[in-house]
Amino acid sequence: MGGTVVLREKWPVLGRHEQAAVWLQIWADLGRAPRTIDAYARGLTEYLLLCERAGVDPVTANRAHVAVFVRELTSRPSLRGANVVAIDSGSGLANATIQQRLVPVRLFYDFLMEEGLRESNPVGRGRYTPGGRAGQQRGLVPRLTKLPWIPSEQEWLRLLEEARREPARNRLMLALAYDAALRREELCSLRTDDVDPAHRTLRVRAETTKNRLERVVPYSASTGVLLSQYLAHRASVSRARGPLFLSESRRNHAQPLSLWTWSKVIRRIALASGVERFSTHTTRHLCLTDLARMGWEVHAIAAFAGHRHTDSTLRYIHLSGRELAGKLSQGMQHIHARRVQALTGVEDTGVTR
Repeated sequence: MGGTVVLREKWPVLGRHEQAAVWLQIWADLGRAPRTIDAYARGLTEYLLLCERAGVDPVTANRAHVAVFVRELTSRPSLRGANVVAIDSGSGLANATIQQRLVPVRLFYDFLMEEGLRESNPVGRGRYTPGGRAGQQRGLVPRLTKLPWIPSEQEWLRLLEEARREPARNRLMLALAYDAALRREELCSLRTDDVDPAHRTLRVRAETTKNRLERVVPYSASTGVLLSQYLAHRASVSRARGPLFLSESRRNHAQPLSLWTWSKVIRRIALASGVERFSTHTTRHLCLTDLARMGWEVHAIAAFAGHRHTDSTLRYIHLSGRELAGKLSQGMQHIHARRVQALTGVEDTGVTR
């Protein structure tokens, strides 16, 4: 198959492991996003190479061999530098990155079990087991769930001050990223016909979203002003309908703006403002947290964000402190009432005197 040839050209180790190549091709044929296929191929390739170094057939590898892979991941220096240690993983690789590398290995062994080539999965997965110890079984590597980082008010103001120096396109993209809580790919994939200026809404197409859920989201009047300014400028670059955001570089003039170019813009703003933790996803985190602070219900925030389940949304509710503050306030009212009763020596009988 042509697709298999392409995968083997990009990831040569697949040419030496037929079952792995077949498994990846099935995912590609099922229409998984190219970036997902690349992520799966990268993680599985690292595992296959480790098996080759150890002289182990990955089809028959056991849990001890997978444990060696985990140990290698947890001791590998980070791309941020050999001396940088991530608190959440005990090494240079973050916990989320280790989980990402293990997912394709786990799914590969699921495939081998379905094909009758194995009886068990050496990676396994954490799962709920009624009646079991603590009610659940841990996965191979404990999954750490952290609250998203958002900038303080002072950091946000410094970012905005730096962003004001950016061209109209970049200012609009930053405004939309926050205003509509857009992911990087959703933002860069917007087309001219996705925008409805009359109703100030954006259509986020299913094929551009992480979970393939289409949604329509509003944007503010202030962002609408930036949009009008940018559309007037865009006409000088290209009058063709299609991708909303276009490159203005000499090499890619009038071509769709790439994800990597937008990442570079955000990184430049972050460094110039001194808020180095700021990323393309931070605006989404900040928007959803602000909605929680304003008292939006969890299901409304989930619909706005395009979350399939509310589990992800709850992180922003917790980050906002809304629920905790409400419980604290309610609890303090009862404590206050009891203290007043103790001071006055009068019990509350529920009867008004």
